[in-house]
Amino acid sequence: MKPTKLRPVLLVLLLLAGFYYVTTRGGSSGANQPWLTRMLHPALPSNLLHTATTEGPLGTFELTQAAAAPAYDTEEQQNIAVYKKALPSVVNITSTTVSFDFFYGPVPQQGQGSGFLLDKQGHILTNNHVIEGGQRIEVTLSDKHKYKASVVGVDKSHDLALLLITAPNLVPATLSESNGLTVGQRVYAIGNPFGLSGTMTRGIISAIRSIRGPQNNPIEDAIQTDASVNPGNSGGPLLNSRGEVIGITTLIASNGADQSSGIGFAIPINTAKAFIDDFAKYGRVRRPTLDISTIAIGPDIAEQIGLPADYGVLIERVLPGGAAERAGLRGGTQRMYQGNEPVMLGGDLIVGMEGQEIQNAQDLSGALNSHHAGDTVALTVFRGRRKMDVKVTLGDAKDSPMGPQA
Repeated sequence: MKPTKLRPVLLVLLLLAGFYYVTTRGGSSGANQPWLTRMLHPALPSNLLHTATTEGPLGTFELTQAAAAPAYDTEEQQNIAVYKKALPSVVNITSTTVSFDFFYGPVPQQGQGSGFLLDKQGHILTNNHVIEGGQRIEVTLSDKHKYKASVVGVDKSHDLALLLITAPNLVPATLSESNGLTVGQRVYAIGNPFGLSGTMTRGIISAIRSIRGPQNNPIEDAIQTDASVNPGNSGGPLLNSRGEVIGITTLIASNGADQSSGIGFAIPINTAKAFIDDFAKYGRVRRPTLDISTIAIGPDIAEQIGLPADYGVLIERVLPGGAAERAGLRGGTQRMYQGNEPVMLGGDLIVGMEGQEIQNAQDLSGALNSHHAGDTVALTVFRGRRKMDVKVTLGDAKDSPMGPQA
């Protein structure tokens, strides 16, 4: 064979020999070579990877390990920041009741929930159903210290309760606004699900809607979320991406499973602010009310009954002697049926309050919650085709047989 023909063969043999030497020198399989490691892990710099070898009766194991923990990405940093900010304000609540068993006599039973600190004086906000009937209430802080709590006040109609503990170095939560929340906004829930303290879950706002609470109480503008909430989360904070409280986790739609189904609800924090403000000023809840029952209005109903606007809240009935009647507002006079339910039409149509447009019952509830019983407000209404402003002095829902609905 001519020398010129041998050169390609020799070159191939040299390359193969060099590859064999590089990948097998030192008795290893080659996985610990920097260039090969980078090929297997192209996303990681070579200085962040190394190979650890473990030998034993079952053989030799070579594991590629990170030399140092990588930096957190932006999303992880936000999650961690929210948790670190909010956790010191979140508490676990144990409510103990005593029931009587025929064979064993008095038997203590415990229920668990969550809450959060409002101030350095030790006031704590939670759900009423977390502590209702409790004969002894104990609060555990994030540092594991436990304190006996007393009940300052409750608002059963909105499932809220205010507790008080005496403890040093308390870290209050930062309260945000619940007006203007947007579907798709990121939210976090921290609480005590199934007794697992300090648990954080994350999701989005799925909807803003009116629902019935655990005790069939109406919750206007409830915040629906897919953040996982379970028994024990009740009373804990629902937080925005800055770690500020926008709601109080209250209810799960479990379809009988008694665990998260991806549909949870929270009471908006502005409802709680009104409750706290009432207790600070009057020592009890003074819910403002118009003393009316209403019908929701949409384009179909508005066209069907010939209303001058396709939005607003139609007054079906005014309570005799209530705020609306004293102001001269009128309820319906014409009976008709929605399905099998009789309703009264022909009453005043509320479309505004203090210059704020009222599209539906949620808008009306939110506008009322920004005022107090005894305040005088201007309602914009249609009476037939005539648009007019009516001054109304708000009543006190505590004294109203119709309750705090409107």
